[in-house]
Amino acid sequence: CFLSGSWRSDAGCQMVVSDISKEGRFSGSYLPGPGAGGPEILTSALEGSQQDAEVVPQPTFSFTVHWKLQETSRTSVFLGQCYVGTNGEETLHALWLMREAADSPTEDWKATR
Repeated sequence: CFLSGSWRSDAGCQMVVSDISKEGRFSGSYLPGPGAGGPEILTSALEGSQQDAEVVPQPTFSFTVHWKLQETSRTSVFLGQCYVGTNGEETLHALWLMREAADSPTEDWKATR
């Protein structure tokens, strides 16, 4: 299971991953789906790493997206695994956290989703 290439989520998000280095590092771009917050969210850069797919056939991966936004600063992290079905189809399953910049420590509680 290799992450290189284009991926689309059930929610319409699009991810493009470059070639993966020998160390498992990769970069690419991420564009959220239509329900993610409107036209102010632009295609944003991502950086990540994947387990060695030659050693682990269904590797885990992680990546970070630093969103390009006009009014606020947000960062998301994704953590997941690539599964290969019996028909050879690759599927990604991931969880994510998103952090917005908080104005003060008292506002910290609402900055992570």
